[in-house]
Amino acid sequence: MNGTFFYESLDFCSGTLTSYPLLKWQSAVMSIREKINAAMQDMPENEEIKELLSGSYIHYFHCLRIVDILRGTEASSKNIFGRYSSQRMKDWQEIVSLYEADNVYLAEVASLLSRTVSYEGPALRKQVAKAQQLQQELSRRETECQSSAADLRERFYAGCKQYGIMGENVARELQALVKDLPTTLVEVGRDTAKLEEQIQLYTAFTNFLCDWDEPVLPMLTFAQKRGNPTFYEWRTGKAPAVIERPVMEEAPPDTVTEETIDWGDLGCGTGTEGTQDMITVEDGGVDWGISLEPDAGVIDWGESETPIEIEILDMGTDCPEGVARGEDALSILETPQTRSQYIDELMELEVFLTQRQSEMGEEGNVVAMCQFQLAPSIIQGQTCQRIQEMLAEVRHLLERLTNLRMQHLFMIQASPRYVERVSEVLRQKLKQADILVLKRATLAEKRQEALEEQATLEPRIDLLAQRTHQLHKLIEADISKRYNNRPVNLMGVNV
Repeated sequence: MNGTFFYESLDFCSGTLTSYPLLKWQSAVMSIREKINAAMQDMPENEEIKELLSGSYIHYFHCLRIVDILRGTEASSKNIFGRYSSQRMKDWQEIVSLYEADNVYLAEVASLLSRTVSYEGPALRKQVAKAQQLQQELSRRETECQSSAADLRERFYAGCKQYGIMGENVARELQALVKDLPTTLVEVGRDTAKLEEQIQLYTAFTNFLCDWDEPVLPMLTFAQKRGNPTFYEWRTGKAPAVIERPVMEEAPPDTVTEETIDWGDLGCGTGTEGTQDMITVEDGGVDWGISLEPDAGVIDWGESETPIEIEILDMGTDCPEGVARGEDALSILETPQTRSQYIDELMELEVFLTQRQSEMGEEGNVVAMCQFQLAPSIIQGQTCQRIQEMLAEVRHLLERLTNLRMQHLFMIQASPRYVERVSEVLRQKLKQADILVLKRATLAEKRQEALEEQATLEPRIDLLAQRTHQLHKLIEADISKRYNNRPVNLMGVNV
């Protein structure tokens, strides 16, 4: 078959061969490939041949070069007629002849060049672009992890600073703060004595305007005289002889705690005993074992004839006289109900002084001047400046009791579970920061893998471009020979 029309209509951009029957040259190439594979089993020791046979598709031009090399290595097998008796030479010469029959070699290298330009080159470049994009994404996520970890640690230390602790052992440090709370509250109770003038002014003002019969600011009046005594003293009016304060258990080292309810061994028995101890649900309710039968609720006290005396105690009198135990042993500022009353009365006093300051600041208030002509001297003798000073003292005392740190300390003292929750919340920030650090290390490893993949692919692209360029020139030169060495340029060949 003449290949002239075939090469004139060859389209390298689309990879289609328009005039040569596709199945014919492919079947011819398949038989040639079988002979190449058989010939490769017996090759001389030559570095150039090894390079040609390793890592690349063996085509017609490779076979020509192998024949040229064998002319030198197999020169001893040449007879007087110029023919080679070497089987190696015969095999490769036959392969070249089969390639040249019907210009099969040109169809194969054209298909190879088209496949390289249309598929292999773009596929490798796409892999490189994907590796580069992956590196950028992983680098961005690394930065985010590092920033988030730093933010979580900063929030952890900010939380610790808010509580006034270092953060080395959160639970124990929080409990240590509570140990200093009584001393702080004693100082607050001692400073309540400075409110004598404010209390007297408010009392006189209330009695003058309203003829009030009820005690005014009873808790503040009590604290102003006695400081921060025990709840027992507030309740009974007498100082206790013995104070037995509740002991707070020391928190364990920082560990993860789960807030679960321990129901003990309810319903865990075996046999009939376990069945009797279980709590059963009937008709949507809980069966507490209470019967409506007439005699079902009678308590069997045994067969003793000795009468049993039951002593009924009033609330708060379940301990010996003069002994402050449990809640009674706490001070009035430690006990939630009296502390709330103390703060409420402080706020009441603050509102009064604020209103009084506003009224005294108004000029020309003739009605007010006439109204307070008959008021007690403590009311008439006040100035706007003095009211402002008294208001500042009240607000300072109020802020000392209601600031965020004191609220946390009161919660810690009231509930050990609160210590666990706060500790867990703070520790979770550190744990999340550590997880993000580990995640960042994993992302760095993946980014390094993507970088190594890119470093592996780029030389392959360069090698593919080099081989494509060589094949491009060889095809152009071969076609040029067919047209009396006229210049031939194959367009669209770019890897």
